[in-house]
Amino acid sequence: MHRIAIPAFALLALTAAACSVSQDQEVAIGKQNADEINAKLSIVTNPAAAEYVQQLGLSMARTTSRADLDWHFFIVDSKEVNAFALPGGFIYVNRGLIDRAEALDELAGAIGHEIGHVVRRHSVQQMEKGTTTNVALSLTCTLTRICNNNVARAAIEVGGAALFARYSRHDEAEADSEAVVNVVKAGIDPHGIPTLFERLLEERKTSPLRIEAFFASHPMEEDRIRATRLEIESLDPAVLRGLRRDDAGYHAFKDGLRTLPSPPEPDASQQLQPSQLRRPLWR
Repeated sequence: MHRIAIPAFALLALTAAACSVSQDQEVAIGKQNADEINAKLSIVTNPAAAEYVQQLGLSMARTTSRADLDWHFFIVDSKEVNAFALPGGFIYVNRGLIDRAEALDELAGAIGHEIGHVVRRHSVQQMEKGTTTNVALSLTCTLTRICNNNVARAAIEVGGAALFARYSRHDEAEADSEAVVNVVKAGIDPHGIPTLFERLLEERKTSPLRIEAFFASHPMEEDRIRATRLEIESLDPAVLRGLRRDDAGYHAFKDGLRTLPSPPEPDASQQLQPSQLRRPLWR
């Protein structure tokens, strides 16, 4: 029988669980997890593409109450449609999600949502409650399907964590609300947030394989879309006037991504089965 060592990032998170987590501890956990994830996943290193997402993310993150964090934004070279946030300001967005975002305001809304989770310290609150420990492995599973093997699942069990880091209904509503604020402060129109959600729901009906990873970690209901639209409608029209919905720079960024080697297609044989998952929370 092979022993499975608990990685350093898991031990650090285990230590943080059920205790108060300071910002320094949060950042340390996030950095360790980011190092682990970046070693496992294919990250887009093209300078122009990486810098575009970094600057788009910073344009929102620097307007938040946590502007002092050292924020990092990464593109995962995967056709899976997904995005996720690590504690301490490490945000990941898959090429598959960028492909679906037809305008600047849509991608900004998705990134603004993940920034919202960090601003509200949702994953930190989970750690303090002891509800998630092996954050890096959980998020690697969420962004891809690499966890459909016995070794990875055993490591998850040793780490003591559920397969996915998940948020409560309240957390998701807070992140949606933060996204509206984040994009508006960056001078971007918030209507892209519900627009992208609606497009993904439509695609799910016809092409579930490419889209299911997003819904595994971001369960979506029409009520959530309606709530976001109502929040936008409650804003002073003067606040929305003149905000950007799209620009040439965004399409130049997407054109540049298309010139890069294509990431692999989602593999149906690697699909996670319901029996492999614990009962999820609504995220």
